[in-house]
Amino acid sequence: MKKDNWPKTKVKKPEPKDINSNDWIIWAAWADRITFEEIEKKTGKTESEVIKIMRRSLKPSSFRLWRKRVNSQSIKHRKKF
Repeated sequence: MKKDNWPKTKVKKPEPKDINSNDWIIWAAWADRITFEEIEKKTGKTESEVIKIMRRSLKPSSFRLWRKRVNSQSIKHRKKF
């Protein structure tokens, strides 16, 4: 079977191409396995800057849901991961 004929996996929210865009930061912040340290290394945005971007970009209910998720799951920091 040729590689072109392989079925392609569809992802609900694929990774945005531009790492420096707010879309990528929001995508990475929602991802469980990407820590704030990795986001800072790739984009230069600190955790507080990511929180500000999320607050500006998301609806209030989505932001609260994200904050609850980040605070309850202790995997968004490398030392807790």
